[in-house]
Amino acid sequence: MRITESELLQRYAAGERDFSGVDLREADLSGAELGRANLNGANLSGINLSRANLLFANLSGANLSGANLSGAELGLAKFIGANLEGAIVAEASVVGTNFENANLRGTIGSFGHAHGCFYYNTTMPNGRICTEPHREEG
Repeated sequence: MRITESELLQRYAAGERDFSGVDLREADLSGAELGRANLNGANLSGINLSRANLLFANLSGANLSGANLSGAELGLAKFIGANLEGAIVAEASVVGTNFENANLRGTIGSFGHAHGCFYYNTTMPNGRICTEPHREEG
């Protein structure tokens, strides 16, 4: 279901958190407050989420290919099975973030604060697949 940036922000401000399967491709949500949002299976390709707060958000199965996540707060978020191919992740905070079965191939830049992240069957930025469960310790 395609929704606009303003519709998402209004619904979030009204207390809604479940945005499963929404289509927000190419949207500009830079600096948005979206902590604990459920964006499971959402189409977020090309979205601008720079400096956004996505603490505890569920982005499992989401398409974030080509997204701008630079400087975003992604701590304790779930990216299980998400596609982040070609996403800009420079200085994004990923403390305790779950990247199980995620595709990080070709991500641009390095995560900022990154420790306690979980990787398993994760395609890493260089294309290597992390086949053993691994928790990154700062």
